[in-house]
Amino acid sequence: MGHVGDLPVRPAANVYILTESRLVRESLGRLLQKRADLCLAGASGFRDFDLEGVAASECTVLLMDRLLSPDDTDLLQELKTQAPSIRVVLFGMEGDFSIFLKSVSLGVCGYLLKDASANEIITAVRAVSRDEAACPPTLCMALIQHVARKSPGLDAGTEQDVQGKASLTYRQLELVDLVARGMTNKEIAANLNLSEFTVRNHIRRIMKQVDANDRHDAVRMVRARGVELHS
Repeated sequence: MGHVGDLPVRPAANVYILTESRLVRESLGRLLQKRADLCLAGASGFRDFDLEGVAASECTVLLMDRLLSPDDTDLLQELKTQAPSIRVVLFGMEGDFSIFLKSVSLGVCGYLLKDASANEIITAVRAVSRDEAACPPTLCMALIQHVARKSPGLDAGTEQDVQGKASLTYRQLELVDLVARGMTNKEIAANLNLSEFTVRNHIRRIMKQVDANDRHDAVRMVRARGVELHS
């Protein structure tokens, strides 16, 4: 805790790091300690995690790097029940909407993908400590569309439009975004670590889903459904 004159300054967030990787724990720990507005409350692997001890440490943000097993789900459910004031940020995650949706239902406030930088993790910690959400814009859009689709009171035309938006997966939206940037199938394949055959099939499937005549028409159709893409 820092000081201004003789008065203590309470950090914006007391962060606990939960990951099996000792290297990640130490690296993130050093990064947090360099931020005057953040405090490292503790760090451990999953086997050594003690919910009561973490709650007693006055942790306000939990950084966690997986959601793979029933044990992970149970842990988040316990946090939600026993320590609802602790904000959870998942990092190193896949861009799978079903996993993201499950995380949201378990009370997760921050969701960062595998390519998130250390600074993006710090930014997310600060955001959730201000009661803000932190997640990729595309997943946020997919969540909004999912909620809209599930909400009652939609007329037939609106419901059909919302379903059209939500029918594209995160990977498909990512691919359409690369098409919008003017990339060829070969360039997209290299960017996403896929084969050109897979990329070509993805594009054909997307064209069929949005009722487009070609790849460029698919970009226009996706934009018309309210999805923001690169120019």
